[in-house]
Amino acid sequence: MMISSQGNSDLRALRLSRERQAQTFSGYAMLLVLLLFAAAAIGGFALIASRIPLPGAALFVLGVLGALFVAAGFYFLQPNQAAAILLFGDYRGTDRKAGLRWRWPWLTRTKISTRVHNVTSERLKVNDLRGNPIEIASNVVWRVTDTAQALYDVDDYTKFVFVQIESAVRAIGARYPYDDIEHQETTLRGHADVVSEELKTELQDRVSVAGITIDECRLTHLAYAAEIAQAMLRRQQAEAVIAARQKLVTGAVTMVESALQMLSEKEVVELDDERRAAMVSNLMVVLCSERDTQPVVNTGTLYQ
Repeated sequence: MMISSQGNSDLRALRLSRERQAQTFSGYAMLLVLLLFAAAAIGGFALIASRIPLPGAALFVLGVLGALFVAAGFYFLQPNQAAAILLFGDYRGTDRKAGLRWRWPWLTRTKISTRVHNVTSERLKVNDLRGNPIEIASNVVWRVTDTAQALYDVDDYTKFVFVQIESAVRAIGARYPYDDIEHQETTLRGHADVVSEELKTELQDRVSVAGITIDECRLTHLAYAAEIAQAMLRRQQAEAVIAARQKLVTGAVTMVESALQMLSEKEVVELDDERRAAMVSNLMVVLCSERDTQPVVNTGTLYQ
């Protein structure tokens, strides 16, 4: 008999689990039942001691067996803790009610924490968008929201989350440049909120198959790798000096233009092109110089 490729694909597909409410009982009500069976056992023992052996033995055996049966079904759940219930390997639901609980003794249970988990990834060496090696680490806050998927759709959901965190951090680190001196691109250093939000979205897509919800992602470490840190520091310093010079020159040109315009409008002095050029040169030197300028007093005429 031939099986189509679509059929093979369906057979190999993952059987996705979905959490549902388990049919369990309050342990406090069953505790009363346990006390009744214990009382029956004690009563049976008393009948045996009173030389009424047959009814006493039957009541004693019934009480002991009933007490053992009820006692085998008790379990505890703490706040933000759940128990997945199985019947011979078949998932029968999840109990999330805290306190003393009871289920049929032939049902097995697996406890799982639904509390918030906090993990900080190791420092990973990644090449950014421009190929520069950087070190990057992230802090992730996550929790289990679907216990069935976490237990039965992945082999070990905790290790699965750790691996996916590393994979997502590497993917985001390679998607953006470390820095951009011109502030025209989204960068890892300059747009931490944007990068963290995209990291959260990327990671949520990866761990949704395990029933995990990502509450928060934040970059905790970001730096150039040690082998290029000094070179990139000098580059950043050079770029910062260039940017500062550009602003300084732009400001100086504006000030010189304003000064010449005010002198012309108020007719303080008439300058020809040569003297105008000399004045512009002197003002630019004064405004752009890194050191204090020394004035030169001309005791002659304007043209001497």
